Amino acid sequence: MHQLSVTCLLLCLWLLERCHGNSHNDLRTQFGISLYQTLTETENNSNLIVSPASVSLCLGLLQLGARGNTLAQLEETLGYDVNDARVQDILSRPQGDLGNSSDGVRLQLANALFVQSGVKLLPEFTQHALGWGNSSLLSVNFSNPNHTHSRLQQWTRSQSKADDHLQTKEEQLQSSESQEEASRLDSLLQMALLSTVVFHGAWQKQFLFTDTQNLPFSLSDGSTVKVPMMYQSTEVNIGHFRLPSEQEYTVLELLYLDRSLRLLVALPSDRKTPLAQLEKQLTARAVGLWDTGLRRTKMDIFLPRFKMQSRFNLKPVLQSLGISDVFSPSAADFRGISDGEGLFVSEAFHEARIVVTEEGTKAASATAMVLLKRSRSAVFKADRPFLFILRQISTGSLLFIGRVLNPAEMS
Repeated sequence: MHQLSVTCLLLCLWLLERCHGNSHNDLRTQFGISLYQTLTETENNSNLIVSPASVSLCLGLLQLGARGNTLAQLEETLGYDVNDARVQDILSRPQGDLGNSSDGVRLQLANALFVQSGVKLLPEFTQHALGWGNSSLLSVNFSNPNHTHSRLQQWTRSQSKADDHLQTKEEQLQSSESQEEASRLDSLLQMALLSTVVFHGAWQKQFLFTDTQNLPFSLSDGSTVKVPMMYQSTEVNIGHFRLPSEQEYTVLELLYLDRSLRLLVALPSDRKTPLAQLEKQLTARAVGLWDTGLRRTKMDIFLPRFKMQSRFNLKPVLQSLGISDVFSPSAADFRGISDGEGLFVSEAFHEARIVVTEEGTKAASATAMVLLKRSRSAVFKADRPFLFILRQISTGSLLFIGRVLNPAEMS
């Protein structure tokens, strides 16, 4: 089955022991774009993927237990108050399984709050947490690193079984490095918050492996690399838009089998316009205009097969977005979680992985070389850096946002 497969893991939001006018959719979209733009400032030379849906779900769980200025900062950055019943209704829509293997699409979001044995949570928080985004509350002994890592791995594997076959030895090693980071904090931990997002989707109209060619892809520095370029000629939704700086860019929509999710690929129209121009000027309003600005057109589509993994520390990113009190031992106010524990967030890590292929293709497979017939159709050719968004159609939720600077980098 042709799949775009994504696993996103917000690895750890660590809480330490005692220490002294827009629509909701626009607001959620703006948070995702702001999160992505902040990351591009530090990850400026690499492929990148992040899940705003995963990050916002974790922050939403913290928001349920935050009070005072800590709560105000979370509300300001996220753009909404999770204690509002209307907001909870909207945020709950993209959660859980939206598909299964029978219809070619699976999307699963889940959270787990690992609590140090002996920490007493407030009953009201426990009730809300268990009803938030497929959340689980699990007891763990952080003073025993082996036990802690075993429980974390066991839960993570249970939420992402379908994506296990994508994990390489290199990715397993990176996961091991994450565990080593966690072990340095184990003696202090009271709680750990994890969130996973798993997505498998078959294209509504698949790319054929026999049409894939090794073609040049232009990098940001002007050099080129040969990459497996998938191809199909079909009717798609496509639109042309203009940035505030007057540069034009093109947006292509690729639908998945059940039509509930779509991949949006944004590419500067002028080859001389760097992707950074689009990234810096992207807004929630601009993304909202894509919905009404796309038109059905017969196109020759060229899209590189690519695979990437991003892993970064979210703490400085969230602090730069205005969420600072949660990381401060003296300022954090989580009295809504536990009365006397004096909890605050120590670290926040995020991991995401994406694989885009044709049906039956694996990363190690040889690429078939074919000659494509000349066509009179318009052409969309992603042969230079581009931005992509995986979005839910019904809610507009930004499940994933990222960029491909070099599809030959199997990071």
